[in-house]
Amino acid sequence: MTAPSPRGPALPLPGSENCVHCGFCLQACPTYLALDDENDSPRGRIVLMKGLADGTLSFDDADAQLHLDRCLGCRACETACPSGVPYGQLLELTRERAAERRALPAVARLILFVFSRPRLLAVAMWKARLIRASRIPALLAQLPGRVGFAMAMVASTRRSGEERSRSYDHRGTGARGKVATLDGCVMEGLFAPANRATERTLEANDYSLVRAPAQRCCGALHAHAGDAATARDLARANIAAFERSGAEFIAVNSAGCGAAMKEYAHLLSADDAWRDRARAFSAKVRDVSELLAAAGPAAGGAVPVRVAYDAPCHLLHGQRVASPPLAVLDAIPGLERAPLVDSDQCCGSAGIYNLVEPEISDLVLRPKLANIAASGASIVATGNPGCLMQMGAGLLRAGSKTQLRHPVELLDASYARRS
Repeated sequence: MTAPSPRGPALPLPGSENCVHCGFCLQACPTYLALDDENDSPRGRIVLMKGLADGTLSFDDADAQLHLDRCLGCRACETACPSGVPYGQLLELTRERAAERRALPAVARLILFVFSRPRLLAVAMWKARLIRASRIPALLAQLPGRVGFAMAMVASTRRSGEERSRSYDHRGTGARGKVATLDGCVMEGLFAPANRATERTLEANDYSLVRAPAQRCCGALHAHAGDAATARDLARANIAAFERSGAEFIAVNSAGCGAAMKEYAHLLSADDAWRDRARAFSAKVRDVSELLAAAGPAAGGAVPVRVAYDAPCHLLHGQRVASPPLAVLDAIPGLERAPLVDSDQCCGSAGIYNLVEPEISDLVLRPKLANIAASGASIVATGNPGCLMQMGAGLLRAGSKTQLRHPVELLDASYARRS
């Protein structure tokens, strides 16, 4: 009889056996490109995850945890992988097991605590808007380190008065079906104009909007960090809220939230009471660009501007949505789309990664900023709040005049210029 491992029984890691260590993932991985360490590559991390699962490595092994913590979770390796390795699910499962044995960093625990409590979150976002209105973040954006970058992120979310108050006749027929929108934590808290633009552009393209009161944080941040229990609680609350809305579609304008919500069925796969409800819910979730592209979208007025599109990782790699955002931009008369080198590469935001791993996040961001400068674009369009803030902060600190906007904000501007 084989003696049991001193570190405990082997744990299942479904899907890891598909990895054949071919190396196609290496050039897709931002941390491998930045650090040039096999342990910081997807196939290297899969070896570590397997070691933790079979007991040959301990969850107390600081080196193993270091390399797993450094992963952005961008899932670009999934797009590059010819074997269909579900890397994102493997990482979340391993982080969940690790979180049962060691505490998360203090800053991560604080953020996750706030985001799981609506009243605290509302207060935090109100304070952030208050600070933003004071112009203090813009003054402190050049401070070194985490504080300066955080201030730059807040400052980058400012919108002009015209954008905040934009309105036009946007009521369509509603013939394309009933849609409920995810408000989102950061989107509603710091990018409310983009949320209003989302609503207006959907209605202008013949969708009928319905409300989904009592919706919560999507749980993506919690799942990525290993707090799966909270992620599941939030998922159940959202499923119930959107079921009550009677919506045929659930529109999401945050790539990270959309990816998480499309995977609620996996998150709740072991819950007999919620598994089927989660599957039905996830089937209704659409990125807003998917709904707009399906409708055309309708033509608007000219917006003569040069725009580079940067693909959010959890839209391109997590949801495999590539062409709909481009269709939205290409429908805007006068808009010139500028090529952006490595637009499929991560910007280094990755939820709260830029706050818990600021040095590596900065290494990943640097080539992105250089490519944006080389594009000659005056606006970079991307559909995720973390990306908007990460690149916006980097450009602000670099003294660039290039602005960040969600694609729906540009389409909304086009509709406002219709004669």
